[in-house]
Amino acid sequence: MYLSQNAKPANVNIEIETFYDPATYTLTFVVFDPKTKDTVVIDPVMDYEPGASSTSTESVDEVSKFIKDKGLNLHYVLETHAHADHLSGSQLLKERFGAKVAIGEHIQDVQALFKGLFDLPADFNTDGRQFDKLLADDEVFEVGSLKIKTIYTPGHTPACVSYLIEDAVFTGDSLFMDDYGTGRCDFPGGNAKDMYNSIHNRLYSLPDDTRVFVGHDYQPTGREVLFETTIGKSKLVNPQLSAATTEEQFVNMREARDRTLAAPKLLFQSVQVNIDAGNLPIPSNANEVRYLKIPVNIFRGAEQQGVTDGKDLEEATV
Repeated sequence: MYLSQNAKPANVNIEIETFYDPATYTLTFVVFDPKTKDTVVIDPVMDYEPGASSTSTESVDEVSKFIKDKGLNLHYVLETHAHADHLSGSQLLKERFGAKVAIGEHIQDVQALFKGLFDLPADFNTDGRQFDKLLADDEVFEVGSLKIKTIYTPGHTPACVSYLIEDAVFTGDSLFMDDYGTGRCDFPGGNAKDMYNSIHNRLYSLPDDTRVFVGHDYQPTGREVLFETTIGKSKLVNPQLSAATTEEQFVNMREARDRTLAAPKLLFQSVQVNIDAGNLPIPSNANEVRYLKIPVNIFRGAEQQGVTDGKDLEEATV
């Protein structure tokens, strides 16, 4: 869903277009220099229907149409992290436009963690080579006329990064809208203390007038979709982590809240694809069908992994 063109300050060169996927509450951004047409896309979505386990390309098609209609030159797809709630559309954009795919270098940690969880093949590489570029903390790289700074912002996952482009920072699942809060920290490798440091000590050190573009909007109280705030406003009013919030306060709140949250519906499908740079699994040699692995009760104790005897079966059916 195309939302709108965002108004920009007079001294800013870049333009930012926003697309919203209501099925996963995901925001995708097209960032470009209108003079040179140099462009990056941040966090694109490949549509996925879990009931039929079928993919489609409506979201990427909309982004692609905008790029083509504007005559833009897409250089990179930037991932803020290996998403746990939607499949990445990065490979579709790479194929269509010859773009490269980049992510923070700590994706290697996430790959190693989930390789074991999904029992992936021994030859699944955990050195990040599936991506075209791995970005270090504070690395500044040039994409034509665009200069992009990578800010390491772990907490939601151990590999999350934010991207600073001129006066705009794209925070993925770290900092959300100023009336909502922050991303959750209970996924494997997530850490509330890391999230506090990432936001309070890294993002909040940016100038107050820095524009913040968030990775999701869950529309609290049923309001319209919002995607842009500022560092200054977040520091002042963010209900979960303002400038005045202490680490202890945030960690206690975040961990308590996370214990009440259900796992994302597309957790296993998304992470399995996204740690492989948005590539779907290789088709089976036997029937040329692609398969995703879905573990059962992976987050429960060993004694709860499954029904083991008749008594358990009786209790499980009551």
